[in-house]
Amino acid sequence: MKRKPLRILFVVIFILLTIPTVCLAAEVDVGYINANKYKLLTLIPPAVAIILAFLTKNVIVSLFIGIISGSLLLTIPGNNILSGLILAFVDVINRMVESLADPWNAGIILQVLAIGGLINLVTKMGGAKAIAESLSKRAKTRKSSQIITWLSGLIIFFDDYANAMIVGTMMRSITDKMRISREKLAFIVDATAAPVAGIAVISTWIGMELGLIKDAFNTIGVSADAFGVFIQTIPYRFYNILILFFIVISALLLKDFGPMRKSELKARKEGILTDDLNIENTDSEEDIRYLAKKGIKPSMSNAIIPIGVLIFVALISFYFSGYSNIVNGDNQELISLLKSSPISFLAIREAFSASDASVALFQSSLLAGIVAIIMAVAKKIFTLSEAIEVWMEGLKRLLITCVILVCAWSLSSVIKELGTAKYLITLLSDTIPAFLLPSIIFVLGSIISFATGTSYGTMGILMPLAIPLAYSINPEMSYIIVVTSAVLTGAIFGDHCSPISDTTILSSMGAGCNHINHVKTQMPYALFTAAITILFGYIPVGLGMPIYLGLPLAMLALFIGLQIIGKKVE
Repeated sequence: MKRKPLRILFVVIFILLTIPTVCLAAEVDVGYINANKYKLLTLIPPAVAIILAFLTKNVIVSLFIGIISGSLLLTIPGNNILSGLILAFVDVINRMVESLADPWNAGIILQVLAIGGLINLVTKMGGAKAIAESLSKRAKTRKSSQIITWLSGLIIFFDDYANAMIVGTMMRSITDKMRISREKLAFIVDATAAPVAGIAVISTWIGMELGLIKDAFNTIGVSADAFGVFIQTIPYRFYNILILFFIVISALLLKDFGPMRKSELKARKEGILTDDLNIENTDSEEDIRYLAKKGIKPSMSNAIIPIGVLIFVALISFYFSGYSNIVNGDNQELISLLKSSPISFLAIREAFSASDASVALFQSSLLAGIVAIIMAVAKKIFTLSEAIEVWMEGLKRLLITCVILVCAWSLSSVIKELGTAKYLITLLSDTIPAFLLPSIIFVLGSIISFATGTSYGTMGILMPLAIPLAYSINPEMSYIIVVTSAVLTGAIFGDHCSPISDTTILSSMGAGCNHINHVKTQMPYALFTAAITILFGYIPVGLGMPIYLGLPLAMLALFIGLQIIGKKVE
């Protein structure tokens, strides 16, 4: 009897200690709870946003209504319609504020604005025109113009956001001159953004990818070098490789199909670069008139130096940001590596992986803008106040982009809370034949990424599920690597197609193309490449075909397919 109070006290202490854990578990599992609760209804927000985007051609309204529909699902139960609407509206505002409060998102917004200011300065100083004139000497045909755009996308390999913002703006005047549609330019820019950054061994993506791979292998009790696994997945990234190959053969053959061909025909025959712009009223023409009015002589250094500073400082910022994060962490092995061999390939790779990419890119783009302002003043192109005003004008041009990004992040937030992705996984992942698992994972990743507009989120959801599932079906490392590549590639394909994806949005903005037109013209190309990826890539490899035969087979199928369904655009 005397021990009873002690027992009661022990039980009370145990309950108090476990309450936070239970609450945390409930918070972590809220997606699973809502997925089981709402089931098919969890698909409403992304479906509403995507369908309305195509019907209304207004991305902001579509995204906002999509967010509202998700918030209503979460707030209506237990409330009347009026109070539910009020609570849903408040919830949407809170999500937008939380999106901006997130350090990563804030860094991306600042980076977008800073790059917008830099690009406007470079353009108004005549740097973009000088580069365009130089490149146009080599880009004398429609073929070479598209290939040079493709090469420019490969050069800016380290970040998809920077790629989307810089390449489209830089190449726009060249493709305008060659009467290549803005839709085609946006496609090339978009197809060299995430697909390139996703397989680059030094990029802003690799940290996320390596971390997910490492954690997933830990869950199955297998000790594996995450970077080694990542390298081995590269040949199996069929979509990334094939979409880059598609751009080259489409440019060389001058063959297109679907809505893209209609856009190209308009550009060639009528000079209509996009439905929203006429060739007599393009940004490049306005810039040329501006330069003539101000008496500014175009100089390549006005573009090469600021953009060179942007790229160089970005790489340095990635390194030192990651270096600081690792040194201040508790991984003694990495700390020892950085201190003993700070400039080795392995040390640089690990530093890039641990960097805060959004902050590093903002730092580099802001410094590049300052350099451009100093150059403009030193060359007496602008006074200091005029240079700052030009920089501010560039920021204003991209405010709409920032609004769309905030809406896209808010939609992603409500989709995550509803458990949309988790419901899709539960719905589609039953008994799976071993040879079909890579294809099914690719399709599943594509659907989730398309619906949510985020490749990062899709990777984070699927990787912890796909690797254990692959291991349970076939524990051979080669098989697990194929499935791992399917996760990474499927996430990029869905993100590439999605109208609510940030890279899709930035690509259309950078190319000066109507966003919905970009999505409509790009999607048939992406779907065609994805079909080749499955039929001639993942299925043959899943059946045991070696990659040195599988990849050439897929590339040959892509070439033949384009020859059959593509038509010349004279």
